[in-house]
Amino acid sequence: MRDKIFGKHLEPGTAFEFNQEVADVFDDMVSRSVPFYDEIHRILLDIVDRACPRLESIYDLGCSTGTTISILSRHLAATDIEPSFTGIDNSESMLRKCREKIAATGVQNCTLRNQNIEDADIHDADLVVMNYTLQFLNPEDRPSVLENIYDGLRKDGVLVLSEKIKIDDAQIQELLTELYFDFKRRNGYRELEIAQKREALENILRPATPEEQLTALKNAGFTRVDMIFRWYNFASY
Repeated sequence: MRDKIFGKHLEPGTAFEFNQEVADVFDDMVSRSVPFYDEIHRILLDIVDRACPRLESIYDLGCSTGTTISILSRHLAATDIEPSFTGIDNSESMLRKCREKIAATGVQNCTLRNQNIEDADIHDADLVVMNYTLQFLNPEDRPSVLENIYDGLRKDGVLVLSEKIKIDDAQIQELLTELYFDFKRRNGYRELEIAQKREALENILRPATPEEQLTALKNAGFTRVDMIFRWYNFASY
């Protein structure tokens, strides 16, 4: 379904939430709102092939509609690797879509949990993926979430993290914001949609700077950390 949620006038102060209305259009929303969304998945598959010596257990934190799990499953099926997948999301609406997608794509051995990321139990993970999820958590909770991921990974485990970012320099930050809005305009979003979604995400999506993100990962225990992709105000680590 086409994302038209913010195309109608909304009441001032309407906050963004991952409800059924968003779940119904989420795949279109991310493809038109998150730059290089498909490329991030290709990068993830390259990392899986080259940097993950063992793939018995994979976690997707903030699994939404199950796109990442489905892509990983299809990719690994060609290699005869059959990991167990654990998808965690606190939106039951998203998980309903996720169940439909993993059933349609034939994903095997997948457990879905409806819970907050802050409460997630992670054990003996070989790969943890957290794409565009940490940014929605309370900044005060993020250090413990990253520590929990680190503690739940096996010694040679890998975390792939993607986030929206901010820049300390106000002028550069405003430029990157406008460049991002140009991207959304090219993908068919109108000015009303862009403005209303920006307002709806205020104080809901709270990005960190790249420096803050790298420091947080190192403080959580990760010893080899780096940015592997950046486009304006989006980055992957």
